[in-house]
Amino acid sequence: MTLEEIKILISSNETRTLELKKSTAELNDAMHSFCAMLNSDGGYVIIGITPTSMKIVGQQVNDGTRQEIARAIRKLEPCVDVPVEYVEINGTNDNQLIILHADKTKYGNAPYVYDGKPFYKLESTTMQMPQSMYEERLRQRNPEKYRWDAQIANSYTLEDIDESLIRRVVGNGIINGRIHASAKEDNLEQLLDRLDLLKDGNLTNAAVALFAKKIKDYPQIELAMACFRGKTKNIFVDSKFEAGNFFKMLDAGITFLMNNLKISGEVVGLLREERLELPIEAMREALINALCHRQIEQTIGNVTLAIFDDRVEISNPGCLPPEIPVEKIKEPHKSYPRNKSIAQVLYQTAYLERWGTGVQRIVQICKDYGIAEPEWFVTNFDVTITFWRNGNCPKDCPKDCPKELTERQKIILSVIEEDNTITSQKIAQKVAQKIPVAQRTIKTELSALQQMGVIKREGGRKQGHWVILHYINSK
Repeated sequence: MTLEEIKILISSNETRTLELKKSTAELNDAMHSFCAMLNSDGGYVIIGITPTSMKIVGQQVNDGTRQEIARAIRKLEPCVDVPVEYVEINGTNDNQLIILHADKTKYGNAPYVYDGKPFYKLESTTMQMPQSMYEERLRQRNPEKYRWDAQIANSYTLEDIDESLIRRVVGNGIINGRIHASAKEDNLEQLLDRLDLLKDGNLTNAAVALFAKKIKDYPQIELAMACFRGKTKNIFVDSKFEAGNFFKMLDAGITFLMNNLKISGEVVGLLREERLELPIEAMREALINALCHRQIEQTIGNVTLAIFDDRVEISNPGCLPPEIPVEKIKEPHKSYPRNKSIAQVLYQTAYLERWGTGVQRIVQICKDYGIAEPEWFVTNFDVTITFWRNGNCPKDCPKDCPKELTERQKIILSVIEEDNTITSQKIAQKVAQKIPVAQRTIKTELSALQQMGVIKREGGRKQGHWVILHYINSK
């Protein structure tokens, strides 16, 4: 690298991929940054430039300097061969710049530690990597070696497994043609072996997470559920916790949703059918994904289910696979299961469909239900899917989309709830008993409610009926 190239490189000041140090007196901090770049997007560490003034000063480099840098590089693990470049500065009594290049194409994603500690870049700041992030990087480097669900559950025996549950679940797999009917004749140990839940004759963590009668020693295997008043977590309406195997948590989550979401009714033929405001099939799929793919090796954090006035959020600790950025999650993609043993059992027993199709199924179910597509949000610590309820719109909703019904529209909805076969003329009559209104105005309001996606009309004028799709703060 030439001096002119260096001047161009430093013209934008320090960034995520550029760290400047005045001299090797700051070599330790420089190596922290170099380690962070190896664990992030790569970059350059240049010693001999004052970061505040961007003045190129360089320093004297002798054999002792070179040995000091070599000793620092040897503190990187895994061991890497880092070529050090020295660039002379004219007119400075042979002062030189010292350049270390963290080339991601060459060094990959180890992860790396310096002097036993991992670092990463958060924008232009070098930070020590959280333990959870470091362990996740290790798992990505060698997923089979570090998979939590494939490890032996040392404190569990066959007596801790719920045999009736495993037989019921395996029966579901037999009915759906994913498990051979001969499994009906297996004893408990044979069933576990068939599902690949034994390792050297011992139960794996996957067996415990899926089928244990009681969970012990694993505080992270818990589902936290809460219903809040409003759009924040300030006021609780309902709160529950379920610490148990996968199927206990799934049942508890579905029950909590059914108990805390609104139900509307419509008459189909001679029967009244009840309809939950959000599709339970989509939320069940999302909950299964959260329980299956969470970063279960971490003892801090659990899967959460939160119901707000405007949305339902299902969150799981962890992150998306690097192959699936959040902005492309709704596009077709392969499956990269974090907990492969658990995912395999859920597929065999028909609780999961073909790997990699879950997101598309959720989106399609919501479309068919007539509600907004859910959104996925990702932080450094968790992945959240948000279902929008009560007609609330996602972030890309048109600006003219109404956020609240008028009082007159709320009265119209209450009339339709009482009798969904009612005509627009009779709606006008009933509404007029509460507030002054013309029949023409009611027709205009009914048209507006249909355009807003709140209601729809099915069937002809005489034999048809109204269907309430969802509400916009109508209660």
